[in-house]
Order: sequence, then C-alpha cells, then structure tokens
Amino acid sequence: MENKKADLAGPGIGDYAELVNVLPKDYASALDPKETQMALTAVKQYIEENLCKELNLIRVECPLIVDVKSGVNDYLDRDGSRTPIDFHIKNDYDKHPIDAQVVQAATKWKRMALKQFGMKVGEGLYTDMRAVRKDYFLDHDHSAYVDQWDWELVMTKEQRNLQFLTGVVEKLWKTLKGAEEHSQKLFPKLKSDKYPNLPDQIKFLHAEEILDMFPTLPRKQRETAILQKYPAVFIYGIGWTLADGYPHEMRAADYDDWVTPTVSADGKPMHGLNGDILVWNHVTKRRHELSSMGVRVTPETLKQQLEITNQLHFLDYPYHKAIMNNEIPLSIGGGIGQSRTYMSILKKAHLGECSVTVWPKILKDMCHEKNIHVLE
Repeated sequence: MENKKADLAGPGIGDYAELVNVLPKDYASALDPKETQMALTAVKQYIEENLCKELNLIRVECPLIVDVKSGVNDYLDRDGSRTPIDFHIKNDYDKHPIDAQVVQAATKWKRMALKQFGMKVGEGLYTDMRAVRKDYFLDHDHSAYVDQWDWELVMTKEQRNLQFLTGVVEKLWKTLKGAEEHSQKLFPKLKSDKYPNLPDQIKFLHAEEILDMFPTLPRKQRETAILQKYPAVFIYGIGWTLADGYPHEMRAADYDDWVTPTVSADGKPMHGLNGDILVWNHVTKRRHELSSMGVRVTPETLKQQLEITNQLHFLDYPYHKAIMNNEIPLSIGGGIGQSRTYMSILKKAHLGECSVTVWPKILKDMCHEKNIHVLE
C-alpha cells in the first residue's frame, strides 16, 4: 500500500540511475535539429487550426503571471507538493505593490476568461500557454518549463455527462491523429516500423475498471499494463477515491469534477467527469501522458470537493466566489502538452529535443552519450 500512496503525486521518475535505463540505447532521431524545428512549426499550426475547427475555439492571450489574491493559479494536485513561484512587485515604491505568482497552468484562468470574452454555449477559447513548474523531477518527459494548448468550451447543464465528455475526447484524438498524418506527409521518414503510429481509435476506461484489472499495482504500473493492450487510453474519473482506498491520482479540487456519480458501459456505478489521455511511447517504451481535461465543477461539486480535501478556505478567492455565485459559465476544458505531443508525433526520446529549457548536467551528459540532441 505504501507503493500506491507514493505513486499518487510527483509525476517524474525521481531517480537518474533509473532514467539512464529508460532512455533508449539504439536511438537515432528521424529528423535532424533543423528539420525538427520545421516539423514542430507544421505540427503546431495543424493542431491549433484543427482544434479550433473541431471545438469551435478562438485563440486568446493568457497570463504568464497572476495576482496571488485572484486564486486562479493552478496547484496541479491537492497534497501541496508542487507550489508556484511567488514574487513581490514593489510598484510605485511599494505604495501600490502586487504579490504575484508565475502560473503553473491556465486551468482556472480560462474559465474566467470565457466570461471576459463573452463566450456563448458551444463557443470557446484556446491559449498558447507557457508556465513554470519548479517542483518537477527533470527527466525525459518532465520539465520545469511547460508549454500547453490550454482550451475551454462553454457547455450546458444537460451536457454534464460522460457521453458529452467522450465526444469531446474523440474530437481531440481526431486532431492529434491528423497532426501525425500531416507531419508524415511533410517528412515521410517519420513513418517507421520500429516506432508505430498512434492507433486510429482511443480506448475509454474508468479508473475503477483499470484497478479491477490490476488490483495490486500502483497507478503508474496499472497505466503501463493497460497501455500494453490499448496503446491509447482515456481514463475517466481521476481524483475520486477508488475501491483500494486511493484515488487513481491526486487531482486539484477546484476545477475538474471528479465526484459526480456516473455509470460505466456495463452498468457499474462510477464517479467523475474528467480524465487523462495516455499513449504508449514506443521510443522510451513507457507510458506517456498527452492531456488532462474534464467537465468543470458546479457550485455544489466545488464545495463537495473542497470539503473532501479540507480546502474550504479557497471559497474566499474571487475565482471560487464566481463559481459559487454562478457568475461564470459551465464549461469543459483541458490542457494538451505541446512538447509531449511533439515527442509522440516526431518519435523523440526526450522533451529537450522539442523545447528549450534548463536541464541538470547529469541529464545532458546522459543524453549526449545516447545520441539525443538536447536543445540549448
């Protein structure tokens, strides 16, 4: 059980002695650094254009820093293990100062932005989000620098169900598959028998169903096991406490709805209107998360989730008050990791081949020895 508890938060590997065995021994990138930059641009343009078409979104600007008092920063989980960077803006000789934070994601800001931009039901937005997550262990697919397509869509009360969530995920998957096909038309050498493409269809499973299949395994090992059977999976219900006494993974209490009762395809009672898209990375031979998303909380489910996590004091923040007072729209939204997606589509071994950030010397040396070109 201790292994399961330790597996709930902290997404990185956590050990460079283990990481050296994760990075492939016989790696050779299909694209050189220059071609990679061209491919990144092509994939980015395709995904942004088709994300907008599929979900009826427009691009908007989003913040890199936010006021601490707003309550809109993302805390990523609920155990306090990953905290944002705080700093003080003196402004006017400290007469009108601001205590600010670097964003960890635009998850909550986006829902507020729906009202700011006057979005109606069926309309939404996406952002080219940049963030800093200083508490990650830096490995092959976790970086202190985060790039995401953060998106949010206005929905109705009647659409708060698994059928609607599933339909949205299928549209996202269509976009990701299309981006892969587009990249291979432009760069045919990306198509490889050694590293198979993403499957045409994504498999939908509840976290409770996966636990039933692998009751003794911790979360990451369960995900690894299910991805051997289905190389692309959407896992419903991340955050609710499962039959073994643990949630599938820690999930913050103030954006995704993980308490609403649902029913699985075979009639079993479940919980949660959220989930993650995971795929099998054929290069590193590991689980690979591309997206986290969900139907957002209502006043009732926000209060219930804050009670479960002992965070009712959050209700004093403007963002949480706006939800409780029904001042912002009901919505569904999520984040798609940009460099994570590029890794998958361009058959890369390391995040540093797709984005420029800081890495420890031990990791850069490791990559150099394994023929992995980390951008400087």
